[in-house]
Amino acid sequence: MTRSNLHARVGMTLVELLVVVAIVAALVALLLPAVQAAREAARRVSCLNNLKSVGCALHGHLLARRTFPVGCREWRAPGRKGPERCLAWSCRILPWLEDQHVADQIDDGKPFDDMANAAAASTPLAVFRCASADRFDLLVGGLGRSDYGGVNGERIRSPNTPEKGVLIHDRAFAERDIADGLSHTILVGECASGAWADGQWINGRNLFDQAYAVNWPTWEDELRSRHPGGAQALFGDGSVRLLAETLDTRVLAASCTRAGGEIESSQGAVP
Repeated sequence: MTRSNLHARVGMTLVELLVVVAIVAALVALLLPAVQAAREAARRVSCLNNLKSVGCALHGHLLARRTFPVGCREWRAPGRKGPERCLAWSCRILPWLEDQHVADQIDDGKPFDDMANAAAASTPLAVFRCASADRFDLLVGGLGRSDYGGVNGERIRSPNTPEKGVLIHDRAFAERDIADGLSHTILVGECASGAWADGQWINGRNLFDQAYAVNWPTWEDELRSRHPGGAQALFGDGSVRLLAETLDTRVLAASCTRAGGEIESSQGAVP
């Protein structure tokens, strides 16, 4: 073989280069969904751990005070300034979330948005944030964000008056008051919509009553997440479950009440 022929065979032809590029592109196309799925799985586990921590804190409150916290102390309408404190359930459990230093900064006698509570209220707390949520700022309206809302009942079957859930306005419940059973009653659910202006951990309006199916596209505060196929909910026994978008709304409604006596709730028919 001559030197000129040897030099001619060094390198790749255009066809060979195009084949390699096509193979690499195909491999990337195959791997990318798997990588994205793995990342979402990790985010979902992180969210689950957050809700488990919230559940432990709620039970810490139950053991110390013999009741779960009030959902909202002295409700106040959005956009109005007034004497009502409008303090949330989520700020009541800070000592059991290892955030005593933040709890110590809260003046319990002042409204959640009073200047006396500004330093505490503007503190971002990772335990109240879901990594899959479609909002990225640590603050909502200048206050620490929360992607988890207290469930104060349901409007799927009938109006939520009086409130049928556990975390309601100006009333606290002991374990004996939850006649449907802790394992059949949702206390807290994901509400990770970027449009939820009241998604602040100190804000007493951090509550919702369920009116539609899971992840239903609505402007209202609802059990809604960015996890594929469903949203995670914390039950009264401390368990966290992914509620499927296909979950029967009758079962969902039963799970949002504390003492409805529904067959679905008593059977615990939640996936």
